[in-house]
Amino acid sequence: MLRSDVSAGPARTSPHDHGAAAPTATRDGDVPSDEGDLVRLLTPAGTRLDRPEHDPWVADVDDDALLALYEDMVVVRRFDTEAVALQRQGQLGLWPPLNGQEAAQVGSARALRANDFVFGSYRENGVAYCRGATPTDLVRVWRGTTQSGWDPRDLNMATPQIVVGAQALHATGYALGCRLDGVDSAVVAYFGDGATSQGDVHEAMVFAASGGAPVVFFCQNNQWAISEPVDLQTRTPIATRAAGYGFPGVRVDGNDVLAVLAVTRAALDRARRGEGPTLVEAVTYRMGPHTTSDDPTRYADPAVREHWTARDPVTRVERLLRARGALDDEGARAVAGRADAFAQAMRDGCYALTPPPSDTLFDHVLVEPTAWLERQRREHAAYRAMLEGDAS
Repeated sequence: MLRSDVSAGPARTSPHDHGAAAPTATRDGDVPSDEGDLVRLLTPAGTRLDRPEHDPWVADVDDDALLALYEDMVVVRRFDTEAVALQRQGQLGLWPPLNGQEAAQVGSARALRANDFVFGSYRENGVAYCRGATPTDLVRVWRGTTQSGWDPRDLNMATPQIVVGAQALHATGYALGCRLDGVDSAVVAYFGDGATSQGDVHEAMVFAASGGAPVVFFCQNNQWAISEPVDLQTRTPIATRAAGYGFPGVRVDGNDVLAVLAVTRAALDRARRGEGPTLVEAVTYRMGPHTTSDDPTRYADPAVREHWTARDPVTRVERLLRARGALDDEGARAVAGRADAFAQAMRDGCYALTPPPSDTLFDHVLVEPTAWLERQRREHAAYRAMLEGDAS
């Protein structure tokens, strides 16, 4: 079964050894034809590759553990589809789809220990699910009934960060706190390829390198910063930037859940041993829109989408499980049924959410209310009373 305390010895520390150098992506969002620089343990056809450097990190992943990873990805894809439908039906204000990125999120999240901490962007709903978020937790913010979806202390995961790249700074600060406290917790900061153009991400990496922070910078390179292709902002693979900060960078097949699990475990182990940060670039593809307000048909090449469909993260694990005799049609239906149940719970939870009283807007602004905050509360109450008077 899958364990969170696996150690395969020292992680490699040279960016070059991790295969960071590689040709850039093409302008239509495709991956390079030469994928030899990517860490890969499972081919798109579902063939398990022998990789002596990385195999020890997933030596505990037996058929049951692999089946659990498969179910995670099926559930994540199913509730992501449900959330898009809820938004289209006017039940959510917005939703950031993650279709195609299930392996990157599930593989990395399942590498974490319970006492590790996560700082994500707005798209890491698959990570939140793995950290224990309920179906309703995942839609609270997007329903507009709260300013945060869950208590970060319950999941050891911060609530969704809308400001692009800001969570990298928060992760670095938290990681430095872990180091000062003398605990072996590690931190993961998730962001997309577009966020690497933000100063916050650069500053976080500089500070993390200087302080030896136990943080893993996990970039899901889904090829698009909204509608701009990744090579518009970088002429070399994102992982190569780590060398400039003085810590390792590794590129991994982001559609290979085993490879992502292995690479993330190695990076977390390195962080816990006091060797500082690692930059992981999970090369994947965003199969849907940036958010439900986006139309990718205006900029994404359908042929490229077909290319990535053939590299589907869920399908390749299903092929391996079926080849091993660990999954049959009945088992697949059972997994799909559990995914449907989670999606139905999300829909039911969404419908049950009601707007909070408007004056709660002022409740958690400051630990101790100030005179100007109380004045705003009174003015708001007076305004509401005026509106209610007009309505009568």
